[in-house]
Amino acid sequence: MPEQILILDFGSQYTQLIARRVRELNVYCEIHPFYHIPPLTSSVKGIILSGSPCSVRDENAPDVDLQQFEGRPVLGICYGAQLIAHKNKGTVQGSHAREYGRARLTRVDHHSELLKEISLDTQVWMSHADTITRLPDDFEIIASTPSVEVAAYQLRGKPVYGIQFHPEVTHTTEGKNLLRNFVVHICGCAQDWTPDQFIESTVAGLKQQLGTDKVVMALSGGVDSTVAAMLIHQAIGKNLHCIFVDNGLLRKNEFSQVLKSYEGMGLNIKGVDAQKRFYDALKGLSDPEAKRKAIGKTFIEVFDEEAHTIQDVKWLGQGTIYPDVIESVSVKGPSATIKSHHNVGGLPEKMKLKVVEPLKTLFKDEVRVVGKTLGIDPSILGRHPFPGPGLGIRILGEITEQKVALLQEADAIFIDSLRARNLYDKVWQAGAILLPVQSVGVMGDERTYEQVVALRAVTSTDGMTADWAHLPHDFLADVSNEIINKVKGINRVVYDISSKPPATIEWE
Repeated sequence: MPEQILILDFGSQYTQLIARRVRELNVYCEIHPFYHIPPLTSSVKGIILSGSPCSVRDENAPDVDLQQFEGRPVLGICYGAQLIAHKNKGTVQGSHAREYGRARLTRVDHHSELLKEISLDTQVWMSHADTITRLPDDFEIIASTPSVEVAAYQLRGKPVYGIQFHPEVTHTTEGKNLLRNFVVHICGCAQDWTPDQFIESTVAGLKQQLGTDKVVMALSGGVDSTVAAMLIHQAIGKNLHCIFVDNGLLRKNEFSQVLKSYEGMGLNIKGVDAQKRFYDALKGLSDPEAKRKAIGKTFIEVFDEEAHTIQDVKWLGQGTIYPDVIESVSVKGPSATIKSHHNVGGLPEKMKLKVVEPLKTLFKDEVRVVGKTLGIDPSILGRHPFPGPGLGIRILGEITEQKVALLQEADAIFIDSLRARNLYDKVWQAGAILLPVQSVGVMGDERTYEQVVALRAVTSTDGMTADWAHLPHDFLADVSNEIINKVKGINRVVYDISSKPPATIEWE
């Protein structure tokens, strides 16, 4: 077990960011809800308490027994800092000087290990309504802002700290330095959690876990399933059986292209053409949720049939990543509810297989770094996210084979144009959406009444929030002209300029 930092989540919107910043220091960390603390083994070098939308003064405020952390370094951030102060008989009150946004540290105690080399007047990011008005005995102030005296504190003689600001956000300009001070200098972490080390330990763990057992896995051509498959392949070789299902809702030529790229990687893979089964299952359906369920149910049936042609399979491989795991646990609830992951939700129960998920501790950007270290083709690692139901949720209304063919052509022109103009890698996700409306047009001397396509492109770091991509106007004009001129049946192209929130990236 690698040495790690334990992050307790009290419901902050920034908790995942804390983990990402710690990981950037080459230190492993895990997020756990405050009510479900794992065993504190010797590998746990320190604890970070996250922020929260709650107030410590609330009757049912999130709480934790701090005594169990005795002897280990603790850093409370925002709510975490208020909780430590409150439980040690300090005073936390609703602030008349509520701080939200940028602030400056006008007092910095450079004798404190936490604030070594943190500049006076450095910018920090505040987001709190409550404030600590009186520190407990034996606690001392180590930083202040013009309006908040207790911006940071320390328990005298012990590695227990609280900060009112958020070091994990980029608006706190020296936040990474502060976290390095805590994680490396105070907790003593060695910064040896690297992609090479992850691959080595993961493959060794998979060999021990799987032995000579057979694993079946659904591949999609995406980053997560590909990297997961390569790790399992390194551990068990040909005992990994991969299945790539053509559901008729893939992008243009994707089935053949993905199969070809996988064969070049040495994977044991079988392609299954099941287009007709999916089209039959989707016939007459226009409700988005009904379409998703039909696609999911059909996928399970097809995958299950193919898997049963392989003798003695005991495991199902999945490309589950860490955000899937974190987001499936409700901080506010008394129990963890694990959501279905990817296209294969429901398969473990139906097939009575054990699940192996080699990426379940990694964030998306970490998966890409591991994939690069494994030597996976950059064209796969750099692929935009693509929804499990594919074009099924980019065709609004009922799905037909003709509509899919129409959208595939328009989508291919858009994506190929992004690549040709070196815009593809600057966009998080892009695609075309076929709308259930027709519009009047004029082509030559003839009046047309044809389909409308919406183009969607967004920028993002993790897909949780996204802004519409400000693509050049001349680029959009060229793409629009090419789609209308080359794709018979489409006479109008529009561009989606909605951000997430309030909109979502996909239309359904």
